[in-house]
Amino acid sequence: MTDMTDAELREARIALADLVERFARTEIAPKVTAWDAAGEFPRALYRRAAELGLLGMGYPEEFGGTPAPHALRMVMWRALCRFGTSGGVQASLLSHNIGLPPVVALASDAVKREVVPPVLAGEKIAALAITEPGGGSDVAAVRTTARREGDEYVVDGEKIFITSGMRADWITVAVRTGEIDAPTLPAAHGALALPAAEPPESAPLRAVQARAGEPGAAALSPEGTAATLARGGGGGGVKGAGGISLLLVPGDSKGLSRTRLDKMGWLCSDTAQLRFDGVRVPARYLLGAEGAGFKAIMGNFNGERFGIAAGALGFAEACYDEALAWAQQRKAFGQALVGHQVIRHKLVDMQQHIRATAAWLEQLAARADGGDTGAAVPPGRPKAQQGSVGADNDWVGEVAALKNQATQTLQFCADAGVQILGGMGYMRGTVCERIYREVKVITIGGGTEEIMKELAAKQWGIV
Repeated sequence: MTDMTDAELREARIALADLVERFARTEIAPKVTAWDAAGEFPRALYRRAAELGLLGMGYPEEFGGTPAPHALRMVMWRALCRFGTSGGVQASLLSHNIGLPPVVALASDAVKREVVPPVLAGEKIAALAITEPGGGSDVAAVRTTARREGDEYVVDGEKIFITSGMRADWITVAVRTGEIDAPTLPAAHGALALPAAEPPESAPLRAVQARAGEPGAAALSPEGTAATLARGGGGGGVKGAGGISLLLVPGDSKGLSRTRLDKMGWLCSDTAQLRFDGVRVPARYLLGAEGAGFKAIMGNFNGERFGIAAGALGFAEACYDEALAWAQQRKAFGQALVGHQVIRHKLVDMQQHIRATAAWLEQLAARADGGDTGAAVPPGRPKAQQGSVGADNDWVGEVAALKNQATQTLQFCADAGVQILGGMGYMRGTVCERIYREVKVITIGGGTEEIMKELAAKQWGIV
């Protein structure tokens, strides 16, 4: 499916968009409010999406997937979000798209055959676990440890805010296999000893843990962002990025405990805190070489951010769709809302943001499908030229900036949609209300807006 003519690609995009729209309109959107109330959606939805080929899009045929260019994958993500109207469904249903790529890229053939086909068939669920109570954006500061003992790794530590964390069958976990130079807590805790002074950020995290019913929240005092920045983002006494590895952990491993977290939005997506207490993982589940995990994580982020951008665009369109329909039928002062200049100008502003984001997304997809995803500036080129227009724009910087553009478009459209709906926009059950609550997690997940700007600044030679 990757070698298509322009005409074939156009036809495939139309057919795929139609398929996903029908699936989302009939099997997701009418049930989302009930699923939000229940706090989850049925596992059967994975199998249904797999039957339609949606879970396998972009994966090798030998594992049950369908190779597909970015131009097709973005159509699927965009339509699913626009017509499914639920970030919770999208996040968990497609969590394998962040958990599985490292397996496909780095695992042994035997592990790939064991893990990938059941996930793409909707029989198993895959998740990614990187964020820890003591750090999110500072990936190099990972503290969860994995020490080699014979043919196994013994994993100790914690992860937090993990999508599909409660029911994932396979979890791709960022662990530290490098040396630890600082004093450690007892092995049962698997975390570095922390200073007696509690960072300010610990208080809200403790509140989350307490609400989740975690009895031992006080046992591990998580570091906050301030402490991470104070030590220069290098993981304190531990070796930084070079000591990080990726390990695939079976969900039924002894010593793995999970605690459900309550959220502002994404109510039907299970989000968990994971605790690893002496979890023994067969060494064959190491993904790639020891110490090579950081580079794999960074590469994985690019695909995740592109998907987030496509999804954010779809959600922005969902807000526009509901706002337009409401403005056309709702009457005020003797005419439909859309008859008032202030309202139709809001709708035009929404379209302006949507169309600009869509154009950038299409351009970046075409660039990726053309094989242009590398560093932009040849060695020796003056740094000042790195930001020039055209081939010199680095792929990583483009993806980071596009994520910001798309999530800002979503933020604008969700706010405008609620405003156009007025009081109804504040009511549970409307699309704009649900998406309004889900905006912030999309601006944070996969890389915060601030980190995306900093990344783009470095890639484009601004600093």
